[in-house]
Amino acid sequence: MEHISQLTAKIRDETAHPDILVISRFFLPKQAVIGEYIYNRCLQDPERVIVLTAGCSGDKVFDENQQFPIYRWFYPKYWHSSCLANFLKPLANIVCSFVLAIRLYFRYHYRYIEWGHGYDFPSLLLLSYFLPIRFFIYLHGNDLVVPLHNPVWRSLFKLTLHRAEGIVCNSSYTQNYLRSALRLDTPTYVINPVIRPEKFGHATTSASLDDLRVRVRQSYNIPETAIVILSVGRLVKHKSFETVIDNIPLLLTFGVDVHYIICGQGPCELELKSLAHRLRVNKRVHFAGYVPENELAGYYAACDIFAMLGLLDTKHNNVEGFGIVYLEASYFGKPVIAPRVGSVLDTVKHEENGILVNPNSGYEVFQAFNRLCKNQQLREQLGRKGKELANRRTLHRSLYKSET
Repeated sequence: MEHISQLTAKIRDETAHPDILVISRFFLPKQAVIGEYIYNRCLQDPERVIVLTAGCSGDKVFDENQQFPIYRWFYPKYWHSSCLANFLKPLANIVCSFVLAIRLYFRYHYRYIEWGHGYDFPSLLLLSYFLPIRFFIYLHGNDLVVPLHNPVWRSLFKLTLHRAEGIVCNSSYTQNYLRSALRLDTPTYVINPVIRPEKFGHATTSASLDDLRVRVRQSYNIPETAIVILSVGRLVKHKSFETVIDNIPLLLTFGVDVHYIICGQGPCELELKSLAHRLRVNKRVHFAGYVPENELAGYYAACDIFAMLGLLDTKHNNVEGFGIVYLEASYFGKPVIAPRVGSVLDTVKHEENGILVNPNSGYEVFQAFNRLCKNQQLREQLGRKGKELANRRTLHRSLYKSET
């Protein structure tokens, strides 16, 4: 790893002419959806990018194994236990990214900045005036919502977007939200996240997935012939895990040998367990707790149907820019039942790789579950198409197509 204190060190031979500085407070090895998105972007053009990001645990070993140079700023250790950290970290992100981006410019003379999210954007705005560069800014969801609450911040954010070469949205829903919130002439592009198989460890071959399927099912005493429904996510109210639990007794009544596995933790865990007990399906509903990414492949392999029926969280003004778990399920060839709302429409195509439903219609939700549980041919058909769709991708280099 090359730290900022080593700026005079020799540039690696394989990255002799990088011309894009990618800046993000989120980056691997710290697990974060935005960090994964930015990392996958960098893998597309390792010879062109330099990364500037915040430090995190385990970054030294990770950075040394990358094909592109990574520079990091670090927070004082005492901040980790300080109540001021929530205020100080954003300020440090703005200051450090600004100062270090200028220092890196005099080393690399890069021509572009790709700003990985809407957070800390004042640094990018200042850099656009200080350096002879053009820039793209990525927007994911909540990072778009946050600056809109304050009139001053909103004006500065709109100016930043106006000065951008282009705005990259990770879903059509985010793009539409942007257009409705701010009227801009800046070109916008939708580039969906992609799946990086390495994220799931080495267990992605058919033989290893079959083995994992058996092991996961055995760990919960689930027969091989039973239908397994899977959900993955933080256990919060708007994710609507209770909707799936409500359907388990109905499916059992209709003769379906069904089990439900939930991967995740959150404030609603006790409430969901209580619901399963009240409905007398606690032996059919399995709470896996937090599951590391490199173990998730086994759970995707073990399920027959993936279901997440979350609603838009309008109460807290949350905008979920992209439902990555739907894409992961499709990557593993699993049919999806999902709500007909928001960014889900980018990932789940009705009757192609899954079934879209009105999550407020109990009848419609049950019919989707009953139909997929009883039709293996349909599950396999949707799963195959899902795998095909999950492997499609738009490359970030398309942003620079005018250069060629």
